[in-house]
Amino acid sequence: MPILWPLLLTAVAGEVGERRPSPFAVVHPVGVSEVRWTEGFWAQRFAVCRDRSIPAMWEIMRGDRYKPYYLHFLIAAGERSGDYRGAPWNDGDFYKFLEGVCAVLALTDDPQLKQILHRSIEAIGKAQRQDGYLHTPVLIRQRNGDRSAQPFQNRHHFEMYNMGHLLTAASLHHRATGSEAFLSIAVRTADFLERALQGAMFDPARHAVCPSHYMGLVELYRETGELRYLELARRLFEIRACAGGGDDDNQDRIPFYDQQEPVGHAVRANYLYAGAADLFLETGEERLWKPLEAIWNNLVQKKLYITGACGALYDGASPYGSPEQSSIARVHQAYGHNYQLPNTTAHGETCAAVGSLLWNWRMFLATGEARYVDLIERTLYNAVLAGVSLEGTEYFYVNPLRNVAPLPLNLRWSRRRVPYVTSYCCPPNVLRTIAQVHRYAYARSDGAIWLNLYGGNVLSTTLDGRPLELTQATNYPWEGRIRVTVKRCPDGPFALRLRVPGWAESATIRLNGRPVELDAKPGTYAEIRRRWRVGDTLQLDLPMPARLFESHPYVEETYNQVAVQRGPLVYCLESPDLPEGVRVDEVVIPADAELTPQHEPELLGGVTVIYATARALPSRRWDDALYRPLSHEPLRPLSVRMIPYYAWANRGDSEMSVWLRLCRA
Repeated sequence: MPILWPLLLTAVAGEVGERRPSPFAVVHPVGVSEVRWTEGFWAQRFAVCRDRSIPAMWEIMRGDRYKPYYLHFLIAAGERSGDYRGAPWNDGDFYKFLEGVCAVLALTDDPQLKQILHRSIEAIGKAQRQDGYLHTPVLIRQRNGDRSAQPFQNRHHFEMYNMGHLLTAASLHHRATGSEAFLSIAVRTADFLERALQGAMFDPARHAVCPSHYMGLVELYRETGELRYLELARRLFEIRACAGGGDDDNQDRIPFYDQQEPVGHAVRANYLYAGAADLFLETGEERLWKPLEAIWNNLVQKKLYITGACGALYDGASPYGSPEQSSIARVHQAYGHNYQLPNTTAHGETCAAVGSLLWNWRMFLATGEARYVDLIERTLYNAVLAGVSLEGTEYFYVNPLRNVAPLPLNLRWSRRRVPYVTSYCCPPNVLRTIAQVHRYAYARSDGAIWLNLYGGNVLSTTLDGRPLELTQATNYPWEGRIRVTVKRCPDGPFALRLRVPGWAESATIRLNGRPVELDAKPGTYAEIRRRWRVGDTLQLDLPMPARLFESHPYVEETYNQVAVQRGPLVYCLESPDLPEGVRVDEVVIPADAELTPQHEPELLGGVTVIYATARALPSRRWDDALYRPLSHEPLRPLSVRMIPYYAWANRGDSEMSVWLRLCRA
């Protein structure tokens, strides 16, 4: 018998721009169009996404120069002839692209974006089978006379993954436009899944590869108020969560409720954790929360790159080193064992970073704890943004923390951003993320507005049903001064909660120019509750010294090395910024190095660089030697310029390293 939670019995669909509030959330998102970037860093990245990324990706998606995407739906509908060409998850890539378009449309009302969505949704609707099934690899084979083509024949055909992204995109489209066109397709898809589960058409425990469908079904429930979709998500998760006999590559070797650390394919893992957190927000089931906390703690303490990237390995084995050798299975694009964080061979797939962001946002909504937004910020500025070029049209699939030439081994993925990646999952994932960064900037709870991410923007929302408008003016992340001005507010008292990032020591706050006696502790929210007036200003000052960081000694690849961070940005040394004849691996950073920030508006779209006093090892050829006697030649003094990690590889082929040798003497 389906479980119905008392708080959900009166669920109704929200108004356009809003979603139904989650009953077990401590804080809630603001509306999809309630925050707009006005100037500065994120306004620039949003403009590149709007003006360059979306048009360039639409040209790829609607054509067949690489692989058909839009055309697959026309073929499935019988309006074009041809076969399916591409990976089985390409439908999901198309839906992610459309989700990004919806997010931008919500802020721009751009007629060209409306036309992209109209054409795409019409084609998707025509391709959908009458019973609601929608997966073009199977539909095209069926249309071409292949009677053996049936749903859910192979767990690696990604049907549930594709459908999950469809449900998410359609829910956002309805929230942004009020149109039922895409939502009705999503409803038919969810109804098909409900019937398929009842009819035992497939084994949901085995078909939950890269499980976006938990998030998708919960979003559809929030958008429609239909409890059937929440119940379906819960049942599908329960079947999967209790399954054993699988492998860590798909996080199903042991039941979910017994898991203590992130394992296996990092994208699949992070999507699973985000889906579990979504279910917790709606149901409050404590047994969902216990593994999520344990897994998160293991990630940030033992398996996370300083950039926020995760999923260290191209290929590995799990459970690592188990005495029960029969239980060890190959994993790919994977979390490794504790402290296994290689740099040159780091995988760090962009999709895994996006999955981490989705997961951490839900953890924040459930708790209101700043540590989750701290990780969102780190991941956004470093691991996510590195996945796309500054011009917005070329992409990385993997994100190493070190690049050398020649590479010590032949690796699958390029160290050069390209317009098209054979596995085209990451580019639309980056696009939809940048298109929606504004949605993470604020949140609200009863009597409080939470300021999460900083950038020049305007918030126009309601608090407890009354209009409220704030503006932010800042040159963040290059400078740490954020000025918040109240433009419209309720009559009664309410709180503004300012996130003090975990890296920000000695933060100070001023109210209308006067210091506020408040403990602005790093990694918390500083609350100012009062009866606000139009024109009131808050000024948050976050000191931003450039600092050297070291890693835990168990991280063997970075032992006796240091990285540079300033504010939320991790820096790297890239070969174009070195004197001729000096290689990246010859640079040594003294423990007392002077680190001097300087903004250079003409470099890489305008960045603050770090000038560092360093030393250079003598240049010596290794040839074919594996070992050699230590050189006693003196180190040469050197000044180096370091750039934000996200901006590397935008000046042609280069060597690069985040971690540099440390000299303590």
